[in-house]
Amino acid sequence: MASTGLDHASPSGVGRAVLARPTAPDWRSVRDAIGNWLPAVPLLTLAAIMLVIPTLMVVLFSFRGDTDSWTLQYWAETFQRRGDRLAIVTSLSLGVACATLSLLIGAPLAWFIARASRAARASWLSLLNVAANFGGISLAFGFTASLGTYGMVTLGLQQTGLAFTPPGPATFLGLLLAYLYTNVPLFVLLTLPAMGVVQRDMIEAASVLGASTVETSRFIGLPLLAPFLAAGWLLIFTWSIGVYAVPYALAGSGVNGQLRLMTLQIGIALNSATSSQERAAVLATLLLLIAAVSLVAYRLVIRKAVRWLA
Repeated sequence: MASTGLDHASPSGVGRAVLARPTAPDWRSVRDAIGNWLPAVPLLTLAAIMLVIPTLMVVLFSFRGDTDSWTLQYWAETFQRRGDRLAIVTSLSLGVACATLSLLIGAPLAWFIARASRAARASWLSLLNVAANFGGISLAFGFTASLGTYGMVTLGLQQTGLAFTPPGPATFLGLLLAYLYTNVPLFVLLTLPAMGVVQRDMIEAASVLGASTVETSRFIGLPLLAPFLAAGWLLIFTWSIGVYAVPYALAGSGVNGQLRLMTLQIGIALNSATSSQERAAVLATLLLLIAAVSLVAYRLVIRKAVRWLA
């Protein structure tokens, strides 16, 4: 909108009103912005069709179902079912156990690899990348071939005279071992770059000042690495509670077995004629909420951790 002002520089000394010209839009910046985002339009469109819209539909379906009114009935029915409550507790317990054991095993291994020679580090990274990408049905087959009733490791230990009984594939321990095969290498790959935060100069300075190895780890190493280790823990936890292919291949649908997971319960609700799809939507929405909280916590932890890298 045009504005008026007084021109005090007129020769007559009398101010006269002048019209300020409207600012023309910066079409060059608009054109540059469109040009920068244009290559991403196909990807954004695909993400909206395949991810955003289905996610919103699942969330809305858990609160509405086939009715036209909002209701919490499906949530109440889901939490009242003993099998669904057991599936939620088992999934969370399995995620916590996998993330904690991956932290306890992977953190020292990442520290060792970060301090290894270049050739040894390259060999370790090759093995870890293969193991971290070995999942799904192939991971279930590998578990059966190694720790099954007639697996290679089982038969090898039994031939040595040990009374070894392998864990059942449809048990909590069996799934935990199968998950750790992928989770530990993945945790190492996630935290390995952060091991460079603790530099040799810090360790040498602490040693010169008389600090022991335990004191150096307690007062220097752990405070610096704690945010990165916590971020890795959150990612492993989020990945573990959302896996479907591995438990389905090892434990089946979980209908007749003792092992119940949220992902298996979703499959049961979708494939069974007696179960409601609303219950599957509730469990899927609950998984989304847990994953969203974990990822928000991950971002907050990483924001604090990157201060040491600045």
